[in-house]
Amino acid sequence: MKFIPVCEPFLNGNELSYVTDCVSTGWISSSGKYVKEFEEKFANYCGVKYGVTACNGTAALHLALLATSIGKGDEVIVPNFTMIASAFSICYTGAIPIFVDADLFTWNIDINRIEEKITSRTKAIMSVSIFGNVCEMDKVSEIAKKYNLLVIDDAAESHGAEYNGKKTGSLADITAFSFFANKNLTTGEGGMVVTNNKNFYDRVKYFKNLCFSLDGPRNYIHNDIGFNYRMSNIHAAIGLAQLEKADYYRNLRIGNAELYKKYLAEIEGIVLQKTNVGILNVHWMNGIIVNPKIYGKTRDELIAELKTNGVETRTFFVGMNKQPSLLKYGCVQEGSYPVTDYLSENGFYLPSSSNLKEEDIIFICKIIRDFRSK
Repeated sequence: MKFIPVCEPFLNGNELSYVTDCVSTGWISSSGKYVKEFEEKFANYCGVKYGVTACNGTAALHLALLATSIGKGDEVIVPNFTMIASAFSICYTGAIPIFVDADLFTWNIDINRIEEKITSRTKAIMSVSIFGNVCEMDKVSEIAKKYNLLVIDDAAESHGAEYNGKKTGSLADITAFSFFANKNLTTGEGGMVVTNNKNFYDRVKYFKNLCFSLDGPRNYIHNDIGFNYRMSNIHAAIGLAQLEKADYYRNLRIGNAELYKKYLAEIEGIVLQKTNVGILNVHWMNGIIVNPKIYGKTRDELIAELKTNGVETRTFFVGMNKQPSLLKYGCVQEGSYPVTDYLSENGFYLPSSSNLKEEDIIFICKIIRDFRSK
């Protein structure tokens, strides 16, 4: 039986050549030409001045928060519907994540609910581009400016996505990316922080390398608690090769989404993510919502049917307000988050690999269509 994975890396450029060069020359650690080149070229791709690699996307988010001096006693606004790394990174600093419910159509943070969560302790808003769909960054920026807050963008899922012609990475005070194996651009494991702020850039470099002095001798005197968040030259080599074909990979994911939209269009009870005007959604994952009252089957029943036919899927994130770890940490989880609950209970994402074939998408959509009438 055919097996279609939910997402797999697509490496069809200079990855092997560059990695072989690392191995053959012995430059396999965090020093080496590929690290610097990847940082510079990725920052340029995003349209900003500075880029700093990290060992993964969560570390990149943590570094972005450290760079902006977020710490104990501070509060950071974050979507309730997101990957838990968004909230965890805030907790690492000693700050408290404050949750805001999702928008029913875009699945991003509900812009209209942000201000009610702002207090005297709020220091930043963390925006997240859910599944590659950029949130309304101009409105986020307006709110941030009104309350003198920073905007920290979690762009882990949105390499190359655009808002009014500007790429993610250039839409906030500081931005963090992930290059996990299933991302549109991958290094296997890896992350990047990008910014136009020289002070933030220097602080990211400082904290990611155990707080060694940036310009003094390596005397093994450390004035602050630092972290070993370095990316290896090997991972950077893979990233550079991926970056050389960034728009190609982006267009493949967008193409997948257009095909899903085409073949799912007439299936009642199946709802796709909405992309607002002015946004280029790069569709890291192609998610759907199953309305059981209209579709006639539940989300879990459809997932089981797809699995029986060799199609791998993943359920959506569970809301931050329902995470035991965050409750233990001390996050306030009272209140109502109906949209997050609805998305979490009824949503899942379909296979979304960059090299997914149209015949596979047709096969998947046929299962969804036929199962409705069973």
